[in-house]
Amino acid sequence: MTINKADIKKVVLAYSGGLDTSVIIPWLKENYNNCEVIAVAGDVGQGTELDGLEEKALATGASKLYIEDLTEEFVNDFIIPSLKAGAKYEEYLLGTSFARPVIAKRLVEIAKAEDADAICHGCTGKGNDQVRFELTIKAFAPDMKIIAPWREWDIKSRDEEIDYAKAHNVPLKINRETSYSKDKNLWHLSHEGLDLENPMNEPQYEKDGFLEMSVSPLQAPDMPTYITLDFEAGVPVALDGEKMGAKEIILTLNEIGGANGIGLLDIVENRLVGMKSRGLYETPGGTILYKALNVLETICLDKATSHEKARLAITFGELVYNGQWYTPLREALSAFVDKAMENCTGSVKLKLYKGNIINAGVSSPYSLYNHEIATFDEDDVYNQKDAEGFINLYGLPIKVKAMMEENKK
Repeated sequence: MTINKADIKKVVLAYSGGLDTSVIIPWLKENYNNCEVIAVAGDVGQGTELDGLEEKALATGASKLYIEDLTEEFVNDFIIPSLKAGAKYEEYLLGTSFARPVIAKRLVEIAKAEDADAICHGCTGKGNDQVRFELTIKAFAPDMKIIAPWREWDIKSRDEEIDYAKAHNVPLKINRETSYSKDKNLWHLSHEGLDLENPMNEPQYEKDGFLEMSVSPLQAPDMPTYITLDFEAGVPVALDGEKMGAKEIILTLNEIGGANGIGLLDIVENRLVGMKSRGLYETPGGTILYKALNVLETICLDKATSHEKARLAITFGELVYNGQWYTPLREALSAFVDKAMENCTGSVKLKLYKGNIINAGVSSPYSLYNHEIATFDEDDVYNQKDAEGFINLYGLPIKVKAMMEENKK
């Protein structure tokens, strides 16, 4: 969509207070006729990163700042459906991916309420987030103009951004030597850039300040920690016997899992835009929940449903990663998942030890595991002679082909 800059009087900006969005405010005013800039910070669990944002946004030229608490919506409408689906993208647990649509949806709501002419984001032209933001905007405001400075301006690197910020008196909390590109929410923390750009470099897990949600497994306690998680229809409802909302469970598991070195992932992933990119992720609570629910599924799902769900989880994960949350296919897959998980209710006991999650027991009132049938001891339920007829029928195609091969000789 071609934008006539003269028509842009008011812009709603997705604002984090980080390097990109801090620089964008003065850049918008310089390049879009001194337009009004309304900053919107979506709170998805960044914690202290939101401190002092209003003062900073106003000081750099914004007319106002909205700080929107999206944490409950983020957990219940995005994290839990993805967890139930078992959705991953190349092992990545989608922390940034499913945070973007909830933020972008709120951006549209505020842009409409403010009668804004455009929505702006600080995503680079190399990344996935530009797609996630813009596809969500299109889903709720198909005619809204979108400004993506990284696809317009002459700035080519983070160093040049820092130069621009200093020239425009934009306060920064980073420097050139320690400016990992990070994204934090209540589900995870990602690290990219600097020494991590070389896949040969081992992450500095033991360096003070590098990890924020976890510790290195080397620094975790020498004694294991046991936890018990209760689920109802695939949704976590209690931790160690105490009823909690899903958000509280995630936050508590982040503390427990992080202290035990759980949830570190170092991968080179295939970005949507075509390049490979290395990322380091901390997802302590989420990693525990994925493991626990998978253990529960082993006794609650029949074979056919379990295998089909695993196949569809790949598609679900790709949809989330690729910014296609608000699509008919994602909604249809969620409907399948909700039906498949109706009987995934029960308790899972796990042992956490130095980065490992060890199954320590599972039970469910809807368990399909039948000890009398599965036992190696004597039983009166399973007639082993029945296997002969089954094998004869199951192996008939193999036998027929072998007979044909014999006749060719």
